[in-house]
Amino acid sequence: MAARAVLLDFDGPVTDLFGDESTAPVAHEIKDVVRGIWGGLGRDVEECDDSHGILRLLGNMSDRPAAHPRDPRAPAEAEAIVTRYEYAAVKAAEPTRGVVRLVDALAGLGLRLVIVSNNSAGLVREFLENNGLRSRFEAVVGRDPQELRHMKPDPYSVHRALEILRLPAAEALLIGDQLTDLQTARAAGTAFLGHTPSAERARQMRSRGADAVVHTHAPVIEAARSLAAAGVNQPPDNWAPGSTGRLRRAVGVRVRPSGHHPPAPTARTGGTCGISHCGRQRPEPA
Repeated sequence: MAARAVLLDFDGPVTDLFGDESTAPVAHEIKDVVRGIWGGLGRDVEECDDSHGILRLLGNMSDRPAAHPRDPRAPAEAEAIVTRYEYAAVKAAEPTRGVVRLVDALAGLGLRLVIVSNNSAGLVREFLENNGLRSRFEAVVGRDPQELRHMKPDPYSVHRALEILRLPAAEALLIGDQLTDLQTARAAGTAFLGHTPSAERARQMRSRGADAVVHTHAPVIEAARSLAAAGVNQPPDNWAPGSTGRLRRAVGVRVRPSGHHPPAPTARTGGTCGISHCGRQRPEPA
């Protein structure tokens, strides 16, 4: 089944938020704060030097049995630290090369676009607004500060995006740059297009079942523009950008008649924390 929506990870496919800077200092600051509230930390938390990884681990640690209830201030303060660093970084962040043309090309095919990210939804909105992209996206599903254990690779954010779009997983494509994005897509049931300049990570993605992997956005832009120029709703079986039909299948489009709305997917529901609706609003199904 061809895609009707594209879900984009933020940090990587849309912008390189921290550039070449390590987030280890962020993780170290979090450990110092959380030790002051909880005392000891789990070994997995102590060994983690990634800002998002440590949030997931703290969310999991909060759920583990303990002799005394763990103070909920610890994960809340940890999440606030990460958010502070993210907002500082986004001020200087630049769009990933080709992403503006990618978004224009995908939107030009009638594909519905949503950001699904482990970053704060607010800073994603700020970036999209600053770069003239916000109206292209129907929604941003970011990190839920109350449910850190639901960060990717948990499929929660993709389930929420599909719920907003009222589409089944089989009609969505996730574009991401990390193996955790691939895990998320597999868990949620969507197709996956890897986007990474790393040859080793590309190899790992392919070996783990990615539908296609590209090193830049250029092949996908070319594929989308070819479809638009041909005026076809779905590419013919023998059409392929470059040398791989797998990429064709990843970006193929099937346009349904106006007013047709597929049934809403079965998805886990929750609060609206971390979710914002952007400019491309769709009517509720009749």
